[in-house]
Amino acid sequence: MEQGVVLDLARQGMTVALMVSLPILAVALFVGLLVSVFQAVTQVQEMTLTYVPKILSVGLVTALMGNWMLTTLVSFTRVCFDHAGGVLMR
Repeated sequence: MEQGVVLDLARQGMTVALMVSLPILAVALFVGLLVSVFQAVTQVQEMTLTYVPKILSVGLVTALMGNWMLTTLVSFTRVCFDHAGGVLMR
């Protein structure tokens, strides 16, 4: 396999990883920011208040976008296997 193909696959892998993880990370960050602002305003310092909204929101995003995430990962895996099959044929 040529170096260009390997570098392109590595770039695609990093792009797919970023695309798949970014919605979950962004929602967790946004919900965490909202909860921390709420805690600062109300002076409620309950530790479980930070975890439960994050878990629920991440679960909701995963349920809503899980099909797209899985389709993206499967298509990238197929591309990798196609390139691996091409190496074995040579």
